[in-house]
Amino acid sequence: MPPVGTENVAVAPPADRGGRGSMLAPGPAGWSDTWLDALAFGIGLGVAWWFHWNTTDLVWSLWLSSLLVGYAMILWLLTAPLRQLGAGIIGDRSGVASGAAKIGALALIGVGTLFGIAFFTVHFGGFHFVHSVFLNAFFPVRADRPGGLVNWAVYRDVFSHYWMFLPAAFLAERHAFAQREDPADTAVTPAAIEARKAKGDGMTAPYRNVIRMHLLIFFFAFAHFARLEQFAVYAVVFAVYFFPWRVLRRKRMPPAASGASAM
Repeated sequence: MPPVGTENVAVAPPADRGGRGSMLAPGPAGWSDTWLDALAFGIGLGVAWWFHWNTTDLVWSLWLSSLLVGYAMILWLLTAPLRQLGAGIIGDRSGVASGAAKIGALALIGVGTLFGIAFFTVHFGGFHFVHSVFLNAFFPVRADRPGGLVNWAVYRDVFSHYWMFLPAAFLAERHAFAQREDPADTAVTPAAIEARKAKGDGMTAPYRNVIRMHLLIFFFAFAHFARLEQFAVYAVVFAVYFFPWRVLRRKRMPPAASGASAM
């Protein structure tokens, strides 16, 4: 027989060790696919070693990957509503009744998508253009034209010389292109709010990569002028570039609220 006065007291279950209420993060699931990041690191480092890249090659390969991978991420995110609506219409799951309404919805979202693409093409592309001008002043792509104006011939040379770095860069950013099912989520519980925050704003990912690229280029420039151009130094920097920081950025989810206690 339980002690008097304790019949209606709700006892919360202990938090799982290493589970949802644990301070230890990430769990095994967070690291399960990081072998692909290790593979991307190996590919990128192998390319640099095989072609005997120097500082100029490394900074321009980072610039090219930032431009093309980042722009591909932007296009993928901007076209997501249009792709989802199109898939819904094909599968008759869009919730739009008549054919005219479907065409109108596609046209409306299509115009908005084109506007977003135009804006970020100018913004994101313009940023990389200005960056390329400064890069070419310090690390000219063409030795016969040091510090010359950047033109299409320079960009053609950059792509032809460093395209082989792109597979590793795309592999490292594969999660940005994962298909997400985002049902309406308007819950206001602490757990739901933290979950939405943990996802982050997808449109900031390409610009985060730009910042990371900037920091690495600054380091490469320092190593170049300090005469520290060694393969071991490049390997450490590449490890920082390909490390799966997204796993460590995942926030600890707050434990679910316990059941209502007796007053």
